[in-house]
Amino acid sequence: MGTLPTDHIRVGIYNLPTLREIPLPHNFQMKSSIQDILRNDSKQLEAALNIDSGSARIEVQCLLQTVLQVNRAWLLTHSEQLLSDEQTSRLSALYERRLNGEPIAYLLGEREFYGLTFKVTPATLIPRPETELLVELALQRCRRVAAPPPGTHRSAPCGCIPQQGACRVLDLGTGSGAVALSIAHARPDAEVVAVDASATALEVAQFNAQRLNLGNVRLLHGNWFSALKGESFDIIVSNPPYIAAGDVHLAQGDVRFEPRDALISGTDGLDDIRRICTQAKAHLRPKGWLILEHGYDQAAQVRALLQQSGLKEIFSARDLSGIERVSGGT
Repeated sequence: MGTLPTDHIRVGIYNLPTLREIPLPHNFQMKSSIQDILRNDSKQLEAALNIDSGSARIEVQCLLQTVLQVNRAWLLTHSEQLLSDEQTSRLSALYERRLNGEPIAYLLGEREFYGLTFKVTPATLIPRPETELLVELALQRCRRVAAPPPGTHRSAPCGCIPQQGACRVLDLGTGSGAVALSIAHARPDAEVVAVDASATALEVAQFNAQRLNLGNVRLLHGNWFSALKGESFDIIVSNPPYIAAGDVHLAQGDVRFEPRDALISGTDGLDDIRRICTQAKAHLRPKGWLILEHGYDQAAQVRALLQQSGLKEIFSARDLSGIERVSGGT
């Protein structure tokens, strides 16, 4: 058998189409497996947002769980699974928003707090682990109550039937309801009132109260104490706005996307805490407690404000990072 001319071979090679010359469908998408997405997207997220690798991987896992509607165990046992075109598109849209800094809690629509899951939206602050200290301190001071004698039940304004002498708790600026509802869930014998100036935030809190099936909570629309009509409480808690208007942290991280009126409080960040301290004593029962979350460097100033308002036994408590995060008095 004879050989082909060299020129003919060259022509044949050069006439072969390259990959760039093969036309692809306009809707063509490379399919990726769950393990590929976890590996590649986690690395990109870690670099883009300057977060640690573990957090980046968890966030990608959460986005995958949301898109696929599965739990973490399913992801781990189906790592070779390929995403459909529709699932890939939905994941890409969420992932791009996260790359641009949008909080993962808003993308997922929920956040875990004090062992419970809460719906969150851009109308509410994102519940944070350090705020669990506020719940712990309130629960420590919530009075033990005795069950009422048979036939002595009375209806409360919230529509529930409280225990006789029940501890009454007020949460000012409740947002998603995380603090108030965590207290109500831990102490079903307590009467909890939650107030917020934002009607939109109260809708989120109402949803969370219903999802947790809590009947011992009353939600009120108002600015601090304005809707309370002389009511008094054993414990008043609040995680109010406490960031100064010019604070550089407002341009960093999740707070860029959170509601400004729930973050900023005057030029020194203490306007709302001053207002609460001034008005709280009129709404505290004898031996009642006012407990406030505040900024990492505001403890001394808040203690002074509590003292000026006539409260005693003033204290500050440190969070898990060792920061004086909550202060209060009676």
